Amino acid sequence: MRILVINPGSTSTKLSIFEDEKEILKTKIPHSKEELSPFKKISDQFEFRKNIILDFLKKNGYKIEDFDAIGARGGNTHPLESGVYRINEKMVNDLISLKYGAHASNLGAPLAYALSEKAHIPSFIVDPVIVDEMQPVAKITGLKGIEREARDHPLNQKAAAREAAKEIGITYEKGNFIVAHLGGGISVASHKKGKMIDENNALNGDGPFSPERAGDLPNIAVVNLCFSGKYTKDQIKKMLAGKGGLVSHLGTNSLVEVLKRIEKGDKYAKLIFDAMVYQIAKEIGKHAVVLKGNVDGIVLTGGLANSKELVEQIKDYVSFIAPVFVYPGEHEMEAIARGVRLALKGEEEIKEYQ
Repeated sequence: MRILVINPGSTSTKLSIFEDEKEILKTKIPHSKEELSPFKKISDQFEFRKNIILDFLKKNGYKIEDFDAIGARGGNTHPLESGVYRINEKMVNDLISLKYGAHASNLGAPLAYALSEKAHIPSFIVDPVIVDEMQPVAKITGLKGIEREARDHPLNQKAAAREAAKEIGITYEKGNFIVAHLGGGISVASHKKGKMIDENNALNGDGPFSPERAGDLPNIAVVNLCFSGKYTKDQIKKMLAGKGGLVSHLGTNSLVEVLKRIEKGDKYAKLIFDAMVYQIAKEIGKHAVVLKGNVDGIVLTGGLANSKELVEQIKDYVSFIAPVFVYPGEHEMEAIARGVRLALKGEEEIKEYQ
């Protein structure tokens, strides 16, 4: 069973070819600011990205007709439950129109659909970024009309939780896990019996601050900032998600760079690093309460989980709650291929986007 996986990101396009469970070919094609500058909207990049995919296949001796299916990273649609969704025209239209938000991941399904239609093969998304399994009580805030939203990393979170469940000797659907995806944005979620029942909105910068997100802030201070007259609405939104966190304090989103500064004796860099660790650990602790202390494992994943310093400090705070499992990096390509493979075998329900 041969599957092509497409994962468009803000500054790259990741492509993988799987034969059954084995990834036989992969690439990450970077896109410079200069390359992307001619495109005013994310959706304007469609032909540019499609040609990149076709070039990759041609260079490696493949045609679209050589595949049984195409899997893609899901983008901003209306809230969905987790699972495997067949890509259809309505999904493509919602994503290309940027109706529910703009992100490079919006291009995944339209690209997969265009290529698969030409070859008469099916195409799917798996656990898209807007998976909403939050329990109703978790959405309520102190202001009527404002609710918390599910915007995090369900694809990688669920993939990492499944690995932890396997190590413990149970299925993901039988266990309770706290999963922290540690990347440019940081998301922490309560996974209860296969459902993400509570989480922070990592896209908008809620929760702990991260390399690029400001995290939770004092309300009145934010109100004062908004009405200071110094910044536009767009500038403030960028401060919260994009120029917050490590970027705001230290001028870099690179944890490697921050750790180098600490090694050289930069006390402020150490304070900010320690504060980020503290906030991540505190967020994990909140989810232990959500699960009423019944936690089978705490799972750390994402790019920042490659840092031994970060991981060890988080463990020092939270290991009393449950065993800590570490799966550095992102496992999105494998997770997409797995979902598509199970769907083709009839072992996973294929859901229709409405």
